Amino acid sequence: MNGIKSLCDMTPGEHARICCICPDADNKHIKRRMLDLGMINDTEIECVGKSPGGDPKAFLIRGAVIALRSEDSSAVFIRTKS
Repeated sequence: MNGIKSLCDMTPGEHARICCICPDADNKHIKRRMLDLGMINDTEIECVGKSPGGDPKAFLIRGAVIALRSEDSSAVFIRTKS
């Protein structure tokens, strides 16, 4: 069964596909930034690590590793592979 959750809820080693980007009214710039990073619908993403404090986390997307804070990654929704 596939579950939908926020990108910030991924754990290292987990793979998923991006469903949508839904920034809140105060952070409309986040959607543009995520699209610029290649986060479009149905793109595969993997959580490859997290900092000792848990924030930020590192994600592999389209061959590049990017680090995102939970505040930003909470606007991206994913469908997990189970």
